[in-house]
Amino acid sequence: MSDKTKFPPFQTAFLAPKYWGLWFGLGFFRLILLLPYPILLKISKGLSQLFKMAKFGKYRTAIAKRNLELCFPDYSENEIAELVEKNTESVGMAIIETGMAWFWSDKRILKWSKFEGLEHLKQAEKEQNGILLVGVHFLTLELGARIMGLHHQGIGVYRPNDNPLLDWIQFRGRVRSNKALLNRKDLRGMIKALRQGEMIWYAPDHDYGRKNTVFVPFFNVQQTATTTGTRMLLRSAPNTVVIPFSPVRNQDGSGYTLTVSPAVDFSHCTNDVDTATLMNKVVEKEIMNAPEQYMWLHRRFKTRPDENDPNLYNL
Repeated sequence: MSDKTKFPPFQTAFLAPKYWGLWFGLGFFRLILLLPYPILLKISKGLSQLFKMAKFGKYRTAIAKRNLELCFPDYSENEIAELVEKNTESVGMAIIETGMAWFWSDKRILKWSKFEGLEHLKQAEKEQNGILLVGVHFLTLELGARIMGLHHQGIGVYRPNDNPLLDWIQFRGRVRSNKALLNRKDLRGMIKALRQGEMIWYAPDHDYGRKNTVFVPFFNVQQTATTTGTRMLLRSAPNTVVIPFSPVRNQDGSGYTLTVSPAVDFSHCTNDVDTATLMNKVVEKEIMNAPEQYMWLHRRFKTRPDENDPNLYNL
């Protein structure tokens, strides 16, 4: 394990007065997380209302609406409005679920979750293949990673937080059910892990800018900036299989169902465009398992093929 994957040490600087507010908020948050899950669901509705009223929330809600209009032009205004409403309702619960993922006991996580499709991971492990685990950006993402780790541990990929205390808390929470964590820029570390037959969490569904990008269809947007990282990883670690999964919050309040899909064959893809096109199809399929729980708040189509192309977000 490299230094980048080791647990960062606690710093005495974290006890400085500038962090007291964060410590107080964290303590209060952990007390809330002791409440029964049905009550947490009710609290999340209040958090969602606060999100909708905040300036930041209104802006992100407008982005979600625009993304849905672009992806599903055949949907009626009422269908789009209903999806947006359900999506913003999920934001409040996503805050709670992050705390659940980082602080709940294993026993409590297992009580409120169901795991399906473990055989697909076991088969890849049996064949000594590395696993590129496609975890698209659902709002349940943090909790989904924790549930996954309780059944089949792998190596997480993360972006360090700019706040050192938050980064320490985030790392501590995320590594609980993972073998290790890698900085998302550590491609060499990812390749090494895949070659060693490890499972790497991978999220290729955001707009990561113009560098190392091709423009291929994503839902109804024909030219969507999509990372070429998939082909690079598969070429560098040819013993790797691609396996998607979806962590879905059950509509009846009974908890969560994490479903692992069968491995997807990328062997016929001969270039970046073919690979990125197929990966977007994989992502689309997973999103449609629970489109109201996907992170539509992200400006997925901000990077256009030509820098002079019209901005798709006139908000």
